[in-house]
Amino acid sequence: MSNPSLRSRISDLIDAFRPAEGAPPRTLLAFIRWCLSGAWPVLIAGFAISAIAGLTETGTAWVLGVVIDAVVERGEAAFFTSANLGLLALALGFFLIARPVAFGLSAMAQSVVVGPNVTPLVFTRVHRWVSQQSVDFFDDDFAGRIAQKQGQAATSITNLAVETVNVVAFALATLAGTFLLVTTISGWLALIFAVWLLLYFALIRVFLPRIRIRARARAEASASVTGQVVDTITNIRVVKMFAHAAREDDAALGAVQVHRDKMLAFGWLSTGFRFCLMLLAGLLPILLAGGALLAWQAGQATPGDIVAAGVVSIRIAQMTGWVSFTLMGIYADIGQADDAMETLTPDRRLLDAPDASDLAVPNGAIRFQDVSFAYGRKTGGVSGIDLDVPAGQKVGIVGQSGAGKSTLVSLLLRLYDPEQGRILIDGQDLRDVTQDSLRRAIGMVTQETALFNRSARDNILYGDPEADEAAMMAATAKAEAHEFLLGLEDNQGRPGYDAHLGERGVKLSGGQRQRIALARAILKDAPILVLDEATSALDSEVEAAIQAALERVMQGKTVLAIAHRLSTLKQMDRIIVLSQGRVIEDGPHDVLLAAGGTYAGLWARQSGGFLAEE
Repeated sequence: MSNPSLRSRISDLIDAFRPAEGAPPRTLLAFIRWCLSGAWPVLIAGFAISAIAGLTETGTAWVLGVVIDAVVERGEAAFFTSANLGLLALALGFFLIARPVAFGLSAMAQSVVVGPNVTPLVFTRVHRWVSQQSVDFFDDDFAGRIAQKQGQAATSITNLAVETVNVVAFALATLAGTFLLVTTISGWLALIFAVWLLLYFALIRVFLPRIRIRARARAEASASVTGQVVDTITNIRVVKMFAHAAREDDAALGAVQVHRDKMLAFGWLSTGFRFCLMLLAGLLPILLAGGALLAWQAGQATPGDIVAAGVVSIRIAQMTGWVSFTLMGIYADIGQADDAMETLTPDRRLLDAPDASDLAVPNGAIRFQDVSFAYGRKTGGVSGIDLDVPAGQKVGIVGQSGAGKSTLVSLLLRLYDPEQGRILIDGQDLRDVTQDSLRRAIGMVTQETALFNRSARDNILYGDPEADEAAMMAATAKAEAHEFLLGLEDNQGRPGYDAHLGERGVKLSGGQRQRIALARAILKDAPILVLDEATSALDSEVEAAIQAALERVMQGKTVLAIAHRLSTLKQMDRIIVLSQGRVIEDGPHDVLLAAGGTYAGLWARQSGGFLAEE
């Protein structure tokens, strides 16, 4: 085992990162098979090794029985003689070689081959699946709850695999070996043990399904606690700003109370289960050892048989507590896997067409043809949008909140598919191209800037991970971000571009976050640029500099810019006005002002350059 290559081969018997095929099924056994596909041959081998280790428990009792019979038959004076050399070699070989090797291999299967590999195998599969879901899957749930369900699936199915290999195989082999052993002693003894086994499995059959149900309820309550707490922590600034710490505390306590109740229900059931099993286990030594004594008294058993029956019955009685605890854990894990499956397996993906090709953007022309989308509702979204954006044109989009501006952008990014009509870029229907190639062709800066809790450098290079340091620095300079980035330092003393920004960039001001997002988009250098309130968080002085930078960046690109601050759109080639999901006006700034319509009214009602909300 000291050979690293041998250790590596053993450690890699299960490919921990092998992708699963197809979508995860929505029935429990099929879901578990999907999670563990590719690992089954190794799991079966581990099961067999553990079963062999279990048989050595019966072997221990048998060897001791043989030794006792030899002592009784030949007497104490003749025991350590050449006549017993084979027997002594058998005993020493069994206890010093066979049994340690069997248990060592079983421990290796559990701790090296199965446990460390099944967890990443399951987690990467469910995480890869969840990552493919459409954005509304995440909009409809707590981020913390989804994350916990992924970990819950990986942990519970790993426990199922490990404990089935380690305990179930071991226990079943021990029970089977014991039955064979008592059969050699007495048919009546075998019958008594068979009746005991029937009672044992009946007890398991009664309790464990109930344990599974209560474990699932406990897991759901636990996930709700996590979801509630993560939701509060994520919005902790809002909580403090509105002085609602007590309200959030009550919500957390309510979730914890439900979790406690579910834990107590599980605890009372498991207590009853273990008490009944231990009572049944206490009967076994009395039945087997007593039965062997009666058989010996009748001349049908040897003293060694009494020892063997006594040893194996005591070992099973001791093992029952361990097995019962493990079985409760297995059924609890089944309940938790079932609960995780319910959350994680719905298929809400927006799939590429089977023959989808990469988007080619030689020009960057955008075409909305009779596009309607209302998020599955009867109202909202956009309706009957016909819009041509020639290559290289800069288009401003305005309208009251709920007019459909963000929906239009989401459809362009194919976060959703139109319910009617189609969208084309350079003549290619977005449903016929891969989503990754589409989104690589679109640079975007939003009002709600999304940043990772990673270094500033990592966040900026997200626009182009292959970019060199010089290109990154040039992008930050254009975004007016270089100076403040040099002054950053996080709580671990990492300075400048290496400083971590905190979750969602909370350590930065709104303007700083937006400038990093701008730098990221500049570095991406995509042929189509979408600006959704891109300068809304900037002060006037910085905004003026950023606007100048944006004008340079927008050269040669097709641009869609959403803004409430209409002054930022004056230089656009044209402006479209949305109302209730429809385009009601379309033209350059001066033409729309002269028309005296909705846009002119919005311009007139601006206060300090902002669009007044109705």
